[in-house]
Amino acid sequence: MWGTSIIKFFDLTLGRTGLTEQEAKNLQIAYAVETITASDHAGYYPGTEKMDIKLVYHKENNLLLGAQIIGKAGVDKRIDVLATALYNNMTVEQLTDLDLAYAPPYNGVWDPIQQMARKI
Repeated sequence: MWGTSIIKFFDLTLGRTGLTEQEAKNLQIAYAVETITASDHAGYYPGTEKMDIKLVYHKENNLLLGAQIIGKAGVDKRIDVLATALYNNMTVEQLTDLDLAYAPPYNGVWDPIQQMARKI
């Protein structure tokens, strides 16, 4: 339905769900984009890896339209959360209210998705 997919490329994982920026542009949707580089888990816990996240959302009502993520760890978790948010027609603001699991080896207090949503 949303074209959710994930692929391993050497030591990186690439995931996507929903519309890309180019697809939103081609469909003439009034979209906006936000990007962030964030840690896959709490920064004070050893072995932190960076991930790049890009959210595409509707410029007028902040409805989530799609996302792409690239990183070494935690991409699968985040892309599944975003695919579920798309399925439920969530706005970017609603992402901040999600009750996502927290433990230093797996996530920070604010998940990278929520960190980005708070910027919008």
